[in-house]
Amino acid sequence: MNLTTYAQPDPHSAARPAEAVITHLSLNLVVDFDAKRLKGKATYRIDKSPQSREIWLDTRNLKIEAVRYADGSKANYSWGEEKPFLGKPLRIELQANTQSLTIDYSTTDGAEAIQWLESEQTQSNKPFLFTQGQAILTRTWIPIQDSPGIRFTWDAEVKTPPEFMAVMSGRNIQKRNDTGVYSAQMELPVPAYLIALAVGELEFAPIGDRCGVYAEPQMLKAAAYEFADVEKMLLAAESLYGPYLWGRYDVLVLPPSFPFGGMENPRLTFATPTIIAGDRSLTALIAHELAHSWSGNLVTNSNWNDFWLNEGFTVYFERRIMEALYGADYAQMLEVLGHGDLMATLNDMGMDSPDTRLKLSLEGRDPDDGMSDIAYEKGCFLLCYLEEEVGRPAFDSFLKRYFKEFAFKGITTERFIQFLNKQLKLSDEQKAVVQRWILSPGLPAECKVPKSTRFDTVQMAVQQFINGNDALNTRGMENWTSHEWLFFIRNLPIELSQSQIERLLKPMGWYESGNAEIRFAWLMNRVQAGDTTAFPHASRFLSEVGRRKFVLPLYSALLNQASMRNETIALFNKQASRYHAVTRNSVEERIKSLKK
Repeated sequence: MNLTTYAQPDPHSAARPAEAVITHLSLNLVVDFDAKRLKGKATYRIDKSPQSREIWLDTRNLKIEAVRYADGSKANYSWGEEKPFLGKPLRIELQANTQSLTIDYSTTDGAEAIQWLESEQTQSNKPFLFTQGQAILTRTWIPIQDSPGIRFTWDAEVKTPPEFMAVMSGRNIQKRNDTGVYSAQMELPVPAYLIALAVGELEFAPIGDRCGVYAEPQMLKAAAYEFADVEKMLLAAESLYGPYLWGRYDVLVLPPSFPFGGMENPRLTFATPTIIAGDRSLTALIAHELAHSWSGNLVTNSNWNDFWLNEGFTVYFERRIMEALYGADYAQMLEVLGHGDLMATLNDMGMDSPDTRLKLSLEGRDPDDGMSDIAYEKGCFLLCYLEEEVGRPAFDSFLKRYFKEFAFKGITTERFIQFLNKQLKLSDEQKAVVQRWILSPGLPAECKVPKSTRFDTVQMAVQQFINGNDALNTRGMENWTSHEWLFFIRNLPIELSQSQIERLLKPMGWYESGNAEIRFAWLMNRVQAGDTTAFPHASRFLSEVGRRKFVLPLYSALLNQASMRNETIALFNKQASRYHAVTRNSVEERIKSLKK
């Protein structure tokens, strides 16, 4: 390995990969549901410079029991300074001929990557655990060089109670066995944040030659139906930007406390059950996680200041997949909804906020602070601008070269700009626009506001309803997608009369909708209106889901209403232990901000 690859330090990692770097990890884990602990043995293959006599790993709230060289002899180690959210770095002394190390360790209650679910939190009525490593939480369950710019291969053996099944973000078996011992492998180099583990009562169903779904037995049939088009998505993605290099693409549907819509763990996307709507209407999220197999997993941001390189490319790619499958008018709806999300985020942050830049400066801050719609949607609209300027064929050709050039590598914003300028031969004016887009706050004037003819019809129905006409009988409404209904709700005023509310709810039943996006949008409308009758419905929703996209904005809206604030804080205190740390910490910060 060429250690000069790692010349640029990562502000969120203590690793010094230019001196010594992990090239392979072998994990042995024992799952203890009673103690809520993982007991681990991690063995590392190491590449180091000839003069290096130490390697630095990231840890946070881990109990280190022993560190040994390959011959079994004890290795000396010491701790660096502990810092908030970064943890306590582990320095291990190396000998001149050291090529591998083994660490015996166990997790603690401070392992924020892991959520241990009680039986009442699952459909199987059995305990469950899952990990969520992005951005820098893998260090809370594995001693590791926890930087997205450091890649390594890995293998693992997991021992669970025999009634459970363990799956990881690698090559898995597809059936539960009687031993409780499961193995997984990842022979392609990946960053630490893409190692993931889930253990529970799971079953598998194939949904294509290369695709399948894992879920609790009670959810498996619905999940297999919902994701029936995943193989088509995979074929569409390959036709756009080249072969899928990861072998299989499977999806694991987790219990509702999972904090994100999905996590692009290689070969096994972790997904929220909130996208199981029964009509395949929310599967753009799966297209998004699949697209990460190229943008993010294959070509990865070198550090979290360049997060937009993962997400902006992936949103663009996701919409191209959806366009290929369902047509341009469908993709246009996604684009309009995304632009609405972006504008809401910009208005909330302030157009002059430095956090609205694509290239961020997160040193000294938790990298989760940079995970907003700016990276996703502003990044996507930059790529839309470039496509418009050079034409789709030229831009597609550029993206194919980009994925090939930087495959299995980390990339910075600066390196992307160099490659862009070399490959696309942009004019000086276009280069200046790209620089403003990336380095300036707010949104450039060159960002075109997307349009959707299907949403034009919805907007007319909204206006008819506001004017007192019976808009709910609009022709074609019975065939509306979830996106059209979502647009309808988002464009309703919050100042609705009681009769208008009743006219909406009697036929629509949005408080009880099985579509989480629809239910959430309606709850936000009523909470922002200060409608206290919405609180019981919001309370039930917040007790059923843990997805941060829903939980944080809804708590924030409730906290903004003085009439519901005390009840909301009491509700959060009751539900907090049911949320993953990523979600819980975000809401806690919001509550703390009220007290300042």
